[in-house]
Amino acid sequence: MRSPQGFRNGESPSPHNRIPTPHFHNTVTLRKLKRFNSLILVFRVTAFTFSLASSVFMVTNSRGSGSPHWFDYDAFRFVFAANAIVALYSLFEMGVSVWEISTGSTLFPEILQVWFDFGHDQVFAYLLLSADSAGTAFAKTLRGTPTCTDSNSFCMQSDISVALGFAGFLFIGLSSLLSGFRVVCFIINGSRFHL
Repeated sequence: MRSPQGFRNGESPSPHNRIPTPHFHNTVTLRKLKRFNSLILVFRVTAFTFSLASSVFMVTNSRGSGSPHWFDYDAFRFVFAANAIVALYSLFEMGVSVWEISTGSTLFPEILQVWFDFGHDQVFAYLLLSADSAGTAFAKTLRGTPTCTDSNSFCMQSDISVALGFAGFLFIGLSSLLSGFRVVCFIINGSRFHL
């Protein structure tokens, strides 16, 4: 075994003699981490709320047998399906965030959790963006047809559903930024925490 004097003179310690040190967090750091995780939870709750509201607005957009139905149009089916999927994903991630805040550990192993959150946030954000863009283009096309002049409430409710979907995209995009920050912290520090 080498003397401590050798370490001061520029020798590097042997990797075989290293003892892994656990992460130490003081109370200020723990409060910052809880605040960061709470912010992610707020974004996930808001994304869930907007996506659920968008899918509910779309699925209830039928006025009777003579009026148009949302399921007759592919773009509106896409808007409904994307928002319903994102609402379910956000509900799952809300549970994971509550678990992490209450226990201080992740549901999955840390490396898997960090990449799972980031990857799925990215995929579902782009899914929402593409669905709501298709819904916007189709709703704009419908404005000039007799469908919207005969049943203005159908077109208005479709517009509201698409707008709520864009709001859901905004908040899942924000949670994607925070989960991306956690990935970078994991790559740099070996932990999802930046402190």
